[in-house]
Amino acid sequence: MPDTRYLIAAVAVSAAITWALRALPFTALAPLRASRTVHYLSARMPAGVMVILFVYCLRDLPVTHARALAPLVALTVTVGLHLWRRNALLSILAGTTVHVALASTLFAH
Repeated sequence: MPDTRYLIAAVAVSAAITWALRALPFTALAPLRASRTVHYLSARMPAGVMVILFVYCLRDLPVTHARALAPLVALTVTVGLHLWRRNALLSILAGTTVHVALASTLFAH
């Protein structure tokens, strides 16, 4: 059985490393908050990420098959609801629900 002081030291070192690793991103990013580049990226990245996800999710979609209807209807619901309500969580949840419902019931093979 290891010595009690050794166990306490091991826990203290682990706690210090964990705290430092969690605090490091905040201290490293603090000077970047005033950066023009970071400000530009924060304004443009959400749309860029959505475009990448859109292309990735629909890249292999066989548009000539009936099973392509579920993702396309879900996409339409998601975009339409987001344009109407401007609520990302609501539109993503509704689009996911529509896709799961259509893919598992109407278009299941």
